[in-house]
Amino acid sequence: MCALAQPARQSLSQGQIDDLRLAASKMTGAERRAFMAEMALKYCSGSARLAETVFSWGRETVEVGLAEKRTGLICFGAQSAYCGRQRWEERQPEAAAVLRQLAEAQAQQDPTFRTGLGYTRLTAKAAREALLGQGFGEEQLPSPSTMAEVLNRLGYRLRKVVKAKPRKKLKETNAIFDNLKKKTTRRWRRATSNV
Repeated sequence: MCALAQPARQSLSQGQIDDLRLAASKMTGAERRAFMAEMALKYCSGSARLAETVFSWGRETVEVGLAEKRTGLICFGAQSAYCGRQRWEERQPEAAAVLRQLAEAQAQQDPTFRTGLGYTRLTAKAAREALLGQGFGEEQLPSPSTMAEVLNRLGYRLRKVVKAKPRKKLKETNAIFDNLKKKTTRRWRRATSNV
């Protein structure tokens, strides 16, 4: 550790340093930089390098905070304007509309009717090939794994549709079938005895 860090270390305990780190982590943007600049001035003689060593903060962030404090001008970032990528459905609305139609044609209700989910037999690979057949270019379509995510986001779960299974035989259903069996045997006996 450098010789300049000693005065800061002597005046602050490890618990206090941890508390200042926690306080800085709860803030964002200009408020955070202003707090870091104040602590750098108070405990590190205005040195961003020393603040980096003592508090483990980014030196550049502390320098920007010190410059904001000195000039009175607040630096605004343009991250919100330039960050984030649009989803495929937003970039290719025409292809997304055709995909919805394809998936809707292949969709079925949950066979048990317990949920409102629509299942589809359409796989991501088949959907991609169908869109290529509709005239959309290779550059307009996502990869098959991304296509699977798109179908999931649209509400079409990629699962096989299971046919509704009959309930297991119960005593009540056995009684009904026994009754039907008796009736049909009686009818058959009547019909054969009349001949």
